[in-house]
Amino acid sequence: MPNLALALGLTLFAGLATGIGGLVAFFVKATSYRFLSISTGFSAGVMLYISFVEIFFKGEEALALAYGPAMGKWINVAAFFGGILLTAVIDVLIPEPENPHQPPPSSSFGAIHPSSFFAQAPTESKGKLMRMGLFTALAIALHNFPEGLATFLATLQEPALGMAIAVAVALHNIPDGISVAVPIYFATGSRRKALLYSFLSGLAEPVGAAIAFLGLLLAFRGGEGAFPSPVMGILFSGVAGIMVYISLDELLPTSRAYGRGHDSLIGLLLGMTVMTLSLLLL
Repeated sequence: MPNLALALGLTLFAGLATGIGGLVAFFVKATSYRFLSISTGFSAGVMLYISFVEIFFKGEEALALAYGPAMGKWINVAAFFGGILLTAVIDVLIPEPENPHQPPPSSSFGAIHPSSFFAQAPTESKGKLMRMGLFTALAIALHNFPEGLATFLATLQEPALGMAIAVAVALHNIPDGISVAVPIYFATGSRRKALLYSFLSGLAEPVGAAIAFLGLLLAFRGGEGAFPSPVMGILFSGVAGIMVYISLDELLPTSRAYGRGHDSLIGLLLGMTVMTLSLLLL
């Protein structure tokens, strides 16, 4: 499996981007947070375009080979909505206050920067702030499992596709890292701890991908050195559903929350344009 090391590396890169968010929280001015709107919109554009133009149909092709064109389409659609359902269940199981899929209201633009957050800190106990940061880190870690699986599987099959997904996931992990680092910093006064927890929350992505891969390897690996076509088809369709849910439920609302004017739309179209050119040129 020649792409295994690359798949693990890209998944690790995407997950550890939460640490970049921790750094951003301390060194970027609040007025610069428009780039979060464009970057998360860009991620949504990449994920939506890849899901509907590339990955969904790859799943359909693999399932059509195994079950025939008619049945393959039905199984493909079922797997797609199964991926959406899986991510929705994870979403429901996480308490709303710590859920990274619940972006701040647009009126709080820039309020996550430490300088503005500090004004609110005296009214909050350090224990409550620490709990907020830890629960946010846990919530993000849980959400990173399906994202890690998506990046990993796509890279195994097509490295160029996996790289695009890894970049998209990494960009949208930056705001997640900020939401972890800020409360922990004001609870402990330690930037080192804040950055450590923001990095650790992203490690669930490569860990989740590795666990899922090992499970698939033990259960479905064929003697020819590849996963059976039906398995890969279902996984691809499920991954497409996961990415569509993440884009619509997290990325676009977050982009709107931090943006101004048409920032989120600009990011969305840029992401789609970049993916279009990369698929045509590569």
